[in-house]
Amino acid sequence: MKFIKRFFLMIQFLTRIPIPVRFDATNEDYGKGLIFAPIIGLLIGAVLLGVYKLFTPFLQIEGRVAIVIVFYILLTGGLHIDGLGDTFDGVFSNRPREKMLEIMRDSRIGTFGLLAIVMVLFLDFWLLRDVLDKGFIYAIIMFPMAGRIGSIISSSISSYARKGEGLGKSFIEYCGTKEFVLGIILYVTACVFVGGTVGGIISAITVATAILTTLYFTNKLGGATGDVLGAVCELNQLFFLIFINFIIR
Repeated sequence: MKFIKRFFLMIQFLTRIPIPVRFDATNEDYGKGLIFAPIIGLLIGAVLLGVYKLFTPFLQIEGRVAIVIVFYILLTGGLHIDGLGDTFDGVFSNRPREKMLEIMRDSRIGTFGLLAIVMVLFLDFWLLRDVLDKGFIYAIIMFPMAGRIGSIISSSISSYARKGEGLGKSFIEYCGTKEFVLGIILYVTACVFVGGTVGGIISAITVATAILTTLYFTNKLGGATGDVLGAVCELNQLFFLIFINFIIR
């Protein structure tokens, strides 16, 4: 029963898909529930594929991809994109660690955060457009999964960077080795099921990119925060789209 609760809890937290039930959830439920993140990514991707196909008779490929990106933002509420902006504002401020963490908590977006969001969304658009133009339509399903395995990996191999409470603390404290291993198994299995051999290759690559990106940010900040989990998610999606274009050339 707790697994069902954690699954729907993750749908509520990671998407804007309406789930009418409110759960009595603990911090442990959030952290251990993150194991379902790749499945939530699969769900997001399936919705986006439906949107893409819906507009196929009416729009050129650029228009369809633009709508897919917009629906992705709407479906996720911009949760991870917000973390991307905050993380870049802090890390690239070149301040001491405590000041970086303070900047990341500021609700206002700075120059580095804005540039990061614009560049990542721009690259997502063109790279997704290119891979779809090559005929690999399953990339729409797979790139949200690649992002969400990044969140699991970041949570499970990091310590919490802040003193006191924060949005990401539940995930980082309770998402551990078990969630890391099972999450990767779910992710690789889903990628192989959706994309065959290509899916298996890209899943291995994006596990590695998530680890390396996490290590970069944790080295800068002395740990991870909820913003870092979001940044790794968005960047890992970008890495997925970069490498999938190389693989299917």
